[in-house]
Amino acid sequence: MPAALAEALAIPGLWLLVAGAFVSGCVRGFVGFGTALIFVPLAGQVVPPLWVLIILVTMDMAGPLPNLPRAVRAGDMAQVAWLSLGAVMAIPLGLMVLAQMDPVIFRYLVSIMALLVPVLLLVGLRYRAALNRPVLLGTGAASGFLGGVVGIPGPPVILLYMAGTHGPGLIRANTMVFLFVFDVLLLGILALQGQLGAQPLWLGVAMMLPATLGNLVGGWLFNPAYVRLYRAVAYTIIVAAALSGLPIWG
Repeated sequence: MPAALAEALAIPGLWLLVAGAFVSGCVRGFVGFGTALIFVPLAGQVVPPLWVLIILVTMDMAGPLPNLPRAVRAGDMAQVAWLSLGAVMAIPLGLMVLAQMDPVIFRYLVSIMALLVPVLLLVGLRYRAALNRPVLLGTGAASGFLGGVVGIPGPPVILLYMAGTHGPGLIRANTMVFLFVFDVLLLGILALQGQLGAQPLWLGVAMMLPATLGNLVGGWLFNPAYVRLYRAVAYTIIVAAALSGLPIWG
């Protein structure tokens, strides 16, 4: 076993990373999002902010793969392309902000962001205008910035689609594919910046197994007829993870 992997697996609180990877994978599998909203508040309690991002994107490279081909066929890849273009332009700015951030502030921001998404959706926020290129580009940029700052790229895209009038199949497909593309982009940018440490990379590789198992379980459970139930379960898990990540608990 490589020394970096052995040291990584010896960190206190490893079980929280494993649980977060599996549960977030399940939610990602049946609603198309939720990995970062659940995993980041939990992982932020165990490892430094930059490690959280590296573990997340490395882990997430494998997790959605079993469901990705179906998502590509069901989604609108032109929309995903414009979202991705916006993201790649904004990710470096987000990483610059993260580099200056205190870990305690990081945990507060992560939890607040994770709590905000279900609240905005539950109060009935709706977006009924056309999804044109400027809207998609701006949403992708907002996602890229948030992903770079707090490791949670999903909220702008989730709010755009789930607060609109799109069917559950398209919502799940587009968000799943975009978040996978975001992971590829973020990992590439971190590599170009020389910020990929051996220990968080190995932890990310180790978390691929529970994340992939979770995605398989979630994909097996997915049925458009029960989309309201899935959303309720996803919101409950997201809120619980966000509350547990608040620094007020210690």
